[in-house]
Amino acid sequence: MSGTAPVASIWDGARIWVTLGAVALIFLAAIEALAVTTVMPIVSDALNGDSLYAVAFAGTLATSVIGMVATGAWSDARGPRGALYVAVTLFIIGLLISGFATTMHQFLVGRLVQGLGTGGQTVALYVVVARLYPAHLHGRVFAAFAAAWVVPSMVGPFLAGAVAEYLDWRWAFLGVAVLTAAAFLMIAVRLRGVDLGRGEPQDRRALVVRLVLAVVVAVLAVVIGFSADLDPRIGWPLALGAALAIGVAVLPLLPRRTLRAGVGLPSVVLMRGVAAGAFFAAEAYIPYLLMRKYAFTATWAGVALMLAALAWAGASAVQGRYGERLGNRRITVIGLSGLLIAMLCVLSAALFDVSPLVVILGWAFAGGGMGLLYPRLTVLTLAYSTESNQGFNSSALSISDATGSAVAIALAGLGVATLGGDPGAVGVVFAFCAGLVLFALVPGLRLGHAAEAPTR
Repeated sequence: MSGTAPVASIWDGARIWVTLGAVALIFLAAIEALAVTTVMPIVSDALNGDSLYAVAFAGTLATSVIGMVATGAWSDARGPRGALYVAVTLFIIGLLISGFATTMHQFLVGRLVQGLGTGGQTVALYVVVARLYPAHLHGRVFAAFAAAWVVPSMVGPFLAGAVAEYLDWRWAFLGVAVLTAAAFLMIAVRLRGVDLGRGEPQDRRALVVRLVLAVVVAVLAVVIGFSADLDPRIGWPLALGAALAIGVAVLPLLPRRTLRAGVGLPSVVLMRGVAAGAFFAAEAYIPYLLMRKYAFTATWAGVALMLAALAWAGASAVQGRYGERLGNRRITVIGLSGLLIAMLCVLSAALFDVSPLVVILGWAFAGGGMGLLYPRLTVLTLAYSTESNQGFNSSALSISDATGSAVAIALAGLGVATLGGDPGAVGVVFAFCAGLVLFALVPGLRLGHAAEAPTR
């Protein structure tokens, strides 16, 4: 009927360009993250940077913590527009530095700058959604964001491998930089003149403390990564000391009793960091193993990661539909069992002469395990939160994720460098990650039960 008011949509005329631009930014960030996993063996060969292989992953994750904290504070205090503009600019600058790098150290500088932007733009986009879209559309926007991660996980590794093999590895960074600039223009043009709020007065002292701690955590994580380039007699004490210092520095950024695996939210946050560390540290070396031991091309090494991505997406759907019926304890046991099976499969491939299918099929179990665990931990975090601490708890979950991954990847890289970097040496990575999976049972069995609702 002509008198009926139009139904609000994330695709209506007032929001379509912001929706398209935001989804494109998330999509491109996901493509780039997956591309690095696939092309890093080629990059480290081209730039003679095998000893710093892990820093390319750990450094970006570490500086993303700074971006998360800084952008969240900026958005709360002055609105998200300026924070988003700066974060996307840093992301593009980092991509350009890495893409044009002629040495491994130049490449790593780009990755560090890129991390600032990656962490920042995600937080800023979430605040833009909160300010620009009515509450009943938030679920649809975040569903679009989730889809923007799922699709790259299925095709991103293959595309990155093909680009590196048939063009040049640099285009995995330069191409994303160009496309990110185009996607950002969609948002910037539409947001001009739109009232996104001016924010509220903030406790400056608390913000400064959180930002300083985030910087300390990031610097120490990078120190662990660079210790792989030192004599092991110096590198290991330095790395372990830095890891201990990170544990102290990160405490105020997390809920109380997190590192003691307190029942409830503390264990949820701790488990996220441990599980993420195990998965992403191992995944960083899957293409390395396939290309160095089994002579896979970059393209086929990328394809090998796709099965795990499909398993992740499928398990996430199962969790969303049957999570309440399965329960937290059962999800923990099933998810961690999948991760442990995967670690044992890739460990056997690193140490023994087995078919590469053991790696490809085995790693799918890791994707399935993470697909069950990741969304469940997010649901639990929100269920344990109130309106007054949703921001802090959500930030803590992301910080635990990034910090746990950065430290685990950096320590894994140090182990590989200590053993000489040959394909068999990556077995130490998978053994270490198997240990992390077993440790994750401690917080995993202490998740408790909040008023969680099933995700859809």
